[in-house]
Amino acid sequence: MRLGKIILVIALLLTGFQTTSAQTAVANAKDQNRSVDYINPFIGTARKGSGGTMPCVNLPFAMTNFVAQTDQNKISRMPYVYDDHYIMGFLATHQPTVWMGDYGYVSVMPEVGSLKVLPEKRKLPFSHKQETAHPYYYSVILNPDKPHRIKAEMSATEHAGILTFIFPKSNDAHIVIQAINLRNDGDKTNSSTNRYKHFSAYVRIDRKNNEIIGYNPDRMSYNIGPKLKNFKGYFVIKFNKPFQSFGTWDEDSVFASSRKKMGKRMGAYVNFKTRKGEKISVKIGTSFISIDQARDNLHREIPDWDLHKVALLTKSKWQKALDRIKISGVSNQIKTIFYTAMFHTMLFPRKFSEYGRYYSAFDDTVHNGVSYNDYSLWDTFRAEQPLLLFTQPGRVDDMIMSLLQMYKHGGWMPKWPNPTYSNIMIGTHADAVIADAFVKGFRGYNLQTAYAAMRKDAMVPPKGDTHKRWGDRYPWTSYEARGGLTYFNSIGYVPVDKTNESVSRTLEFAYDDFCIAQVAKALGKMKAYKKLMKWSQNYHNVYNPQTGFMAPKLYNGKWDPKPNEGFTEGSKWTYLFCVMQDIPGMIKMMGGRKRFAAKVDSDFTGGHYVHDNEPDHHYTYLFDYCGEPWKTQSLVRKNTIANYHDRPSGINGNDDCGQMSAWYIFSSLGFYPVTPGTDVFAIGAPQYPKVTMQLGPDDNTHSFTIIAKNLSEKNKYVQSVALDGKPINHPFIHYQQIMHAKKLVFVMGDKPNYNWK
Repeated sequence: MRLGKIILVIALLLTGFQTTSAQTAVANAKDQNRSVDYINPFIGTARKGSGGTMPCVNLPFAMTNFVAQTDQNKISRMPYVYDDHYIMGFLATHQPTVWMGDYGYVSVMPEVGSLKVLPEKRKLPFSHKQETAHPYYYSVILNPDKPHRIKAEMSATEHAGILTFIFPKSNDAHIVIQAINLRNDGDKTNSSTNRYKHFSAYVRIDRKNNEIIGYNPDRMSYNIGPKLKNFKGYFVIKFNKPFQSFGTWDEDSVFASSRKKMGKRMGAYVNFKTRKGEKISVKIGTSFISIDQARDNLHREIPDWDLHKVALLTKSKWQKALDRIKISGVSNQIKTIFYTAMFHTMLFPRKFSEYGRYYSAFDDTVHNGVSYNDYSLWDTFRAEQPLLLFTQPGRVDDMIMSLLQMYKHGGWMPKWPNPTYSNIMIGTHADAVIADAFVKGFRGYNLQTAYAAMRKDAMVPPKGDTHKRWGDRYPWTSYEARGGLTYFNSIGYVPVDKTNESVSRTLEFAYDDFCIAQVAKALGKMKAYKKLMKWSQNYHNVYNPQTGFMAPKLYNGKWDPKPNEGFTEGSKWTYLFCVMQDIPGMIKMMGGRKRFAAKVDSDFTGGHYVHDNEPDHHYTYLFDYCGEPWKTQSLVRKNTIANYHDRPSGINGNDDCGQMSAWYIFSSLGFYPVTPGTDVFAIGAPQYPKVTMQLGPDDNTHSFTIIAKNLSEKNKYVQSVALDGKPINHPFIHYQQIMHAKKLVFVMGDKPNYNWK
């Protein structure tokens, strides 16, 4: 080959590399066995299965998630749904899950030809065949079958994102910015009428600095929380190329050369003349503090225009987080399911602080310190938060401190901050999160403040308690805390004719009181401890021995004739075994071990067990407590296989900010926290031949290995368990045992070992 031809070939190769370099530079992983690239962010994004996840790009626990937007998101719909066929923008979102709202969002969208600004008009088709998603990098071809196709690439950090759009040759290339998306369509769930009345966003175009700045005060959960006069999602959007012209828009109206605009459904746009294959880059900095802070966040995290570098750095940080657990001896498909589950457990609660400061949505002001937000506590206290004690111990104290800050700023710890009080779900499970960390040795927060906040949950009824029914998503009047607590603390249960979801409230208040009692006892507050432990037994008061179920009770002490009233997200079966704090007492109440085991059997064989609803999550492990652990072992294997798959519909139910995924991780390891607030784990059955965990603080970890000898599809039963060579003769293990050990060895077989129980 002549030298000229060689040079030509090299030039062509280099040209091709430039258009795909981000993808090849950051997606070179599976052959190197890096766990980060086993993650499939599409798992849980399909309409079927309702996983409620999204293929977001960001650092672990990032404040802002960046995602391709396939439709207009709202409470009940995520920004990205795998079944959709169009993309209408690339969204900087703060929507944590499908049943909670977005807030302070902003989006950008490239297009060619006539200017189209509204999302339903500017949307472009795409194909999953030309789409790539990782936690650190996303790319897609828009208009894939047409000459004016556009390639979009995206990476992100904690508060900022960078996108590149590769345009065709055009005199009419545009990038549309949408600062707010309000429509008065009467949607009560999304507070659309009130939001439309009260919120307007702002944009300003700065041609000299090639940037657009603005803010968005929208909160989809507006109706169910307090007003926040100062709340805004601020943004700074910068371009790497001067734009030829610009303007703003509001609804269908376009205002050429307009530099500023406020409105309800509006934004801005910039125009370019592009060469074929020309790349235009966009950087977005976000903040809840100010525009200056958004600019500072952007400068700190993405100082230049190298998307590849951002992707590689984000990738390395995800890999470091995933290195806490390594699994061996399984297929690539199983690795994908496992590491995707880990990915989902490291998204929430989101870090809400910005380099030493944070906006508090509980007193509507800015403070110094670290903050986290978007806690789905009714879900995540069960397994997600306990898992973080192992996988993210360096964040745990700050997460607790954030809950205490909310208490100091707003008067109560939250139940479901989004980003302020929302009165969603029941119980005050911040109590469980704190107690669980406390009993396991975490102390990096003010313990007296923690106890004061927890004590208030247990002792102080909310304002107007006896005059309100505290219905789900009722418009905001005051913080609910434990709605119905007045009755619970006086007559021993929440009456169904006074308060909604009364049976579930009674059971969950009793559990939370147990958790608070553990902290009270450690602090020497024995009077409070005894009172709380007495209240933790109130579950007896809603058990109807005639029917064998937890049942709704009227204020006059009689049973309600409608046995399925008074439950949260389920029936009398859903809450039948929800006495996590006193399982031996529950077993005795229900007639002893044999009758209890038969009842749990009926839950599973009768089709009553619903894995996609969190109250059921510990039911699989109840056989450990009544002398039949082999049933737990069989059910663990069945449910890890049945409910988790490597496909877009691969999570059977809403992931709920990591809870579904955390159940899978714990159950795959071989133990599960049935009772957060204690240091005891119920042993199930490991699903992998070898797991290596790095335990302890980030700067001083040690290896803990879990071995499952003879494990196979048939060999699903535990024959024996040994910790550092010492036999464990019962199906329970303690947190400190794990933290101080090196090796946990299971011997598996194809038949139950009836003597190990």
